[in-house]
Amino acid sequence: MKWIGLMSGTSLDGVDAAILETDGETIARFGPGLETPFAPDERAVLKRAVAAALAWRFEGPEPDVFAEAEAVLTAAHARAVEAVCAAAGIAPQALDLIGFHGQTVVHEPPASGRPGRTLQLGDGAGLAARLGAPVAFDFRTADMAAGGQGAPLAPVYHRLLADWAGLERPLGVLNIGGVANITLIGSDGSLTAFDTGPGNGLIDAWVEERTGAPMDAGGALAARGKVLEAGLAELLAHPHFALDGPKSLDRWDFSIDAARNLTVEDGAATLAQFTAASVGLGLARLPERPRRLIVCGGGRKNADLITRISAACGVPAVPAEAVGWRGDLIEAEAFAVLAARTARGLPISWPGTTGVKAAMSGGRLVGG
Repeated sequence: MKWIGLMSGTSLDGVDAAILETDGETIARFGPGLETPFAPDERAVLKRAVAAALAWRFEGPEPDVFAEAEAVLTAAHARAVEAVCAAAGIAPQALDLIGFHGQTVVHEPPASGRPGRTLQLGDGAGLAARLGAPVAFDFRTADMAAGGQGAPLAPVYHRLLADWAGLERPLGVLNIGGVANITLIGSDGSLTAFDTGPGNGLIDAWVEERTGAPMDAGGALAARGKVLEAGLAELLAHPHFALDGPKSLDRWDFSIDAARNLTVEDGAATLAQFTAASVGLGLARLPERPRRLIVCGGGRKNADLITRISAACGVPAVPAEAVGWRGDLIEAEAFAVLAARTARGLPISWPGTTGVKAAMSGGRLVGG
């Protein structure tokens, strides 16, 4: 069956879309995939929505900008589906299901007996109506209502990919987006996963603030900088690192303030070392030590960061392409698989991945 997965990450650069033929338990064939960038005015609306969400944090009425951002997101995701369907030579109506993650604007993990809360903007019903195809969406809410972290959700797809590629176990899969998360596929096939700490988010924010560029391309700035050890120690004092998994984060749970008075290069180096050190701390909390880390997400393109992570973890870190995976599309592909599993009532989260008491399905279906 043909499924499309869609993903818009916290970098707010665009929508990834990928076609996958799958039953949710195995991969039959990879179809086309691509990224549809947000236009500058669309990105500006989304950035306003994120800023409003951080001020709101579920207290009082929803900010007015949410409705505008949801319309922008839904239209952009529809364009992405239409583009990838055109590449495949099919109409959107020929799809069995669309997996629509939406845009996370605020995420609060469970704390002190309070259930976690999360919000992904995106109109699943509106997307289904525009494209004439059924949509699976809202993948995180049920997990959090059951006491889970609501993240990460990609581990089951990481296991499918590892099986497809015939990779050794125990295996680590490290996704570096705005936040970094790790999946351990154990020797027995069990899944352990959690957010390790910052991914690209702090580095991107620092470089954009200081230079106007959206990222430290290839890690060139960090490679020329010197780590401020006092600033790194301040960042690593965050209580997240004293917790065992499952645990989750919002991109904005950390601040660039520890780098404020540094040169752009030293700040980039300090924040990159923070990401690497937090991955190393996460690896130490896994029940088994993986033989290597397969790195996906935008961070895999940062050569300086990958070198730092390999050194901090003491195991080789290699980009997803080294094992035949499509590194730019893994998150989108994951939501195609999650859509398939939602349609079939199969679990998408487990005690070892989000902390729910028992394996559970999730997501909602609309249209079709």
